[in-house]
Amino acid sequence: MNLTTNYLGLEIKNPLVPSASPLSKSLDTARKLEDKGAAAIIMSSLFEEAITAESETMVRFLHHQETGFAESGGGFLPAHHDFDSGLDQYLEHIQRLKAALEIPVIASLNGVTTNGWINHATELQQAGADALELNVYYVAGDIEQSGAEVEARYLTLLGDLREHVQIPINMKLSPSFSSTGNLVRQLAAAGTNGVALFNRFYQPDMDIQSLRLRSTLHPSTSAEILLAMRWIAILHGRIEGLSIGATGGVHTAEDAVKLLLAGADVVHLCSVLLKKGPAHLAVILTGIAEWMSEHGFESVDEFRGRVSALTVPNPAEFERANYVSIVDGYSFSEGVLV
Repeated sequence: MNLTTNYLGLEIKNPLVPSASPLSKSLDTARKLEDKGAAAIIMSSLFEEAITAESETMVRFLHHQETGFAESGGGFLPAHHDFDSGLDQYLEHIQRLKAALEIPVIASLNGVTTNGWINHATELQQAGADALELNVYYVAGDIEQSGAEVEARYLTLLGDLREHVQIPINMKLSPSFSSTGNLVRQLAAAGTNGVALFNRFYQPDMDIQSLRLRSTLHPSTSAEILLAMRWIAILHGRIEGLSIGATGGVHTAEDAVKLLLAGADVVHLCSVLLKKGPAHLAVILTGIAEWMSEHGFESVDEFRGRVSALTVPNPAEFERANYVSIVDGYSFSEGVLV
């Protein structure tokens, strides 16, 4: 079976790409991901806030030490730039991954300020990253801010970065936009090479005993692919040259096949690999190949998009028709209304 695909202009051996997670932090684990079938790897995100906080803490610590012990002399303490920062370590890890792996290495950046995005993106490119994923984790909590202003934030960021970064750029989007398709079209025009649908925003939980918020992590489930599947099917084939990645909820070969049928170029995996380990990549790849054999497909390109809005008899099923059909056709279990 020919599983090769094109993603962000990169020719890769199959459509399975582990998404940003702690798995990429270990060189040994990254090697195992490649050995078990990963076609590329997206590194864990570099957070601008963490880099800034680390730098400010180091400067403050050394400065206070120097001013508190003036008699020690100016050369007593090392300069803060003599220490390897989190950014230095991330850049070095890119180089180690590039040296150890044959598959593309995609850096992931989660920035806050314009300068932070530009400076760090440039450094990631110089370190040898094959592509850059922009993890724009932005919750529009300001009720004075319009939807157009939120979209402009993404478009301005991409435009600024495009002036400084030559490697492929992938935008990881949330499902919260009022017109996802239109935004994706604008992003493609502004220079993105691909989009990942959709970013999973981690929601705060509540402790009803202490009356405080608490951080929780709920792994994804296969049911979550349906949201991305709908929008991928709607977008497939409508924006020339744009790669579409599906992220969130891919646990089985069936999940992956559904998203490829909708039109995804690649599927990203995270929760299932954290739970079952790199070996599960081989299980999913085998399942995809077996399904292809059963249905007479020799390559992924032959069936990609076969169940998209461009090919199904009734494209409205991806929009309102499915809603009407489900609600109108639902029947209660016997005795429920008694």
